[in-house]
Amino acid sequence: MVTYSAEETMEFGQQFTQKLKGGEMIGLIGELGTGKTTFIKGLAEGLRVDETITSPTFVILKTYPGRIGGKKIEFVHIDAYRIESLDDIESLGVEDYLGRNDIIVAVEWAEKIKKILPKDTIYVQFKHKSKNQREIILE
Repeated sequence: MVTYSAEETMEFGQQFTQKLKGGEMIGLIGELGTGKTTFIKGLAEGLRVDETITSPTFVILKTYPGRIGGKKIEFVHIDAYRIESLDDIESLGVEDYLGRNDIIVAVEWAEKIKKILPKDTIYVQFKHKSKNQREIILE
């Protein structure tokens, strides 16, 4: 998938939620400025999260109430950019969010904590194509 603006990347994130049921772990991979947080904003919109989404770089993890279909869910946004060891992320209790069908977790910089992510994690890779173009690859 190639997007040509932040709005298109956000829209793709919103459309992506149509395939979610709850319980998914979404791992986002890509350099700075490739659209990971923009995609997350689209996910949040699709999950009917009312709060403004900001990157939790300094707090690492934020949770938001949302909905998927008619079901209440919790949207968990993790930013592993500042993680230096798996102990850092494990100390946040990330395991508490895994495998629950009332939670959807999205992790920016997922490659830094890949060892603890479930085998069925949906990986989404972001690449710069040009100033406004992004290539988004689902793995």
